[in-house]
This record gives sequence, C-alpha cells and structure tokens, in this order.
Amino acid sequence: MSSLRKIMTVSIAALLSVSSLAACGTASASGTTSSSTSSNAEASTATSLSDFGSMSALEKAAEAEGSLNVIALPHDWSNYGEVIAAFKKKYPKIKVNEANPNASSKEEIDAIKTNAGTDAAPDTVDVGLAVAATSTKYFAPYKVKAWSSIDSSLKEKSGLYTAGYTGIMSVGWNKTKYGSITKLSDLLKSKFAGTVALNGKPAEAGAAFNGFLMANALSGGTLTNLKPGLAFFKKLETAGNLTQVDVTDATIDSGQTGVVFDWTYNQESYQKSLKAKGIDWEYKTFPKAQVVSYYNQAINKQAPHPAAARLWEEFLYSAQAQNLWLKGGSTPVLLTQMKKDGTVNKTILADQPQLTGKAISYTNDDSTRITTWLQNNWDKTIGN
Repeated sequence: MSSLRKIMTVSIAALLSVSSLAACGTASASGTTSSSTSSNAEASTATSLSDFGSMSALEKAAEAEGSLNVIALPHDWSNYGEVIAAFKKKYPKIKVNEANPNASSKEEIDAIKTNAGTDAAPDTVDVGLAVAATSTKYFAPYKVKAWSSIDSSLKEKSGLYTAGYTGIMSVGWNKTKYGSITKLSDLLKSKFAGTVALNGKPAEAGAAFNGFLMANALSGGTLTNLKPGLAFFKKLETAGNLTQVDVTDATIDSGQTGVVFDWTYNQESYQKSLKAKGIDWEYKTFPKAQVVSYYNQAINKQAPHPAAARLWEEFLYSAQAQNLWLKGGSTPVLLTQMKKDGTVNKTILADQPQLTGKAISYTNDDSTRITTWLQNNWDKTIGN
C-alpha cells in the first residue's frame, strides 16, 4: 500500500453521473543503448494520436523505444498492479521500469528535475491537482483519443494533465482490536495511542490533504476555515494518538498504524489482505464529509521514451484500463461514457463504494490556497 500520495481535484457532476535520454547516447534503464532519432523527436512533440497517424504507428514507435519509466504506482493502489500487468501483456516488447512506488506527488516532480537529461527520468506521472497545476512547465501537452468524453473541468485545456480516477476519503481501522468507530472524536480515546495515521503531511501528500479536509469538515470547518481541522489534529497529537509514520503493508500488518485516513479503494485493499490473516479491517465514510478527488495523468516533456509515454496514456484511457481501475475500488473518469457505450464491467460496478452524501469539492485555486495555508501552519502546530 502506498504511503505518500497526491493532491487532487474533482467534478461533482462527473462523479455523481458516475533519467532522459533519447537525445544522448547513454545506456537506458532496460540496458540497451538509446540515441536521438527523428522519430523520437517527432514523438516528443506529438499532441495527439493524429500526429502519429494511427494507433498502430504509435505502438510501433513505442516498441522501438523498448522501455517505459513509471513512478509512484503501488500495485494495490487503485489496482495498478493489474493495470501494469495488462499493459505488459499487450505490449511485451516494452519493458516497464517502476520507480519508488510510495513517492508523493512532490517527489514525482522532484524525480523529473533530478533525473532531467538521463534515461532514468519518469516518462509519466500520476499526481494530484495542486502539484499538477503548479508543475505544468514540466509537462508535455497530449490529448488522448478519449479526450472529448472527459468533462472539461477534469482536464487542462491543452492536455498538460488529465484526471484519471477518484475515490472517497474514509477512516479505516482494525475492528478486531479496537471495536467500532462511529464518530471522529472516538479517535481521541486512549485505546488508539500512537496508532492513528493521517498518511503523510497534508501539504505534501494527497491522501493526507484530503483526510485533513474530511476531519476539518467533521470538526465544523469549511474550505475557507481550516482552523477546526488543525485543532482536531493538535488534540489528537496531544492525546498521544497521532502518528506520522508513512502507511505501508508492513505498518498495517504489524498494527503500527491501526487507524488510517485513506481512500476507499485503498481501504478495500487493506480489508482484503487482512481478512486472510483473521483481521477484520473496517472502514467508513461520513455523509457530512464526502471528500472526493481525482488523480491526474501527465507526460514529462523531456520523457526519455516519448512514444511509450503517450502509448501508456492512451492505454490508461482505454476501457480495459478504466475497468481495472474500477475493479480496484476507484471511480474512473470515463465511467459515464463507458456506461453509455456499454463497455463498463457491470459486475464490478455493482460492487463498488457509492457516494452517500453531498460531496466536498474544491477548485485549483482552493487547492493552492489550502496547500499554502497548511505549509505555513501544519509544521509549527503539529510536533511542537
């Protein structure tokens, strides 16, 4: 399970209807030698499938590159394990190099900057809105084939980043050990000493950012009044219950993080893995604080494998990958269109968590403002 993840955006209407190196001759991540070619240069400036002429041409260009570098894609996060496996099966000539599965959005952008000009740079990133919107200088515009079916509020108009999937923020816990949790204030009880995890710092990690917003709403706050949420976490820290340990499989299994603020699709993953060990992992959303948000896909403008990067994006917005995201407990951005054209897996759809109250949404400006506020207030309040 992922520890630090991203800060995102949402369209309520949509939800309810719902190292770089082609330019240098260095060794690639797959152990082959890459060199600058005209086809590679063309791929790096392609803004849509039409620039390649056809899907077949894009596939051939990507296979010629032979590699794809991805980052921050835990296999049990929104079912990315199956998504990656499906891509490998469909394109066996392309080696998928996976870096730092537990990276935060900020760390993804850091990887682009640190590895610029080398073949180790990420070709694509999966990031939250706050990071996506403030990092566009690192992205290449690209509109996938399904572009017209994506709500305009869920994509940057030139294709610099596009929403992919969302979940609902929730609280999950080891019910076998702790019994029931009915309200947020229950987490202040002494039995939860040192075990409540927000899953990162809210100004850096998406799950933590949205977990904070959920707690803030349940504490009487709003998107313009964040003090109640900060006050709650200060109480949680004072009680000795808050831990800032990054949540992983190991921390969940060991009981180090017995209560976790996280997305419903991750809670489902925890639940399934722990059931086999005799642990009842429960989770709940709160009707008065239904925080929902999308993760965004973007292509590194200096991607070492520009054609493979674009092929990966086309794959993610195919019915096959969107259904795999759905299987992982998330809501894919093309769900409404898939329902219309009959490509959604109805069996999987029937088993997914549903929105049970009014969703809390925020704009890019909200996200940036809230992030800045948290940067200025979280560290000096929590841990001091």
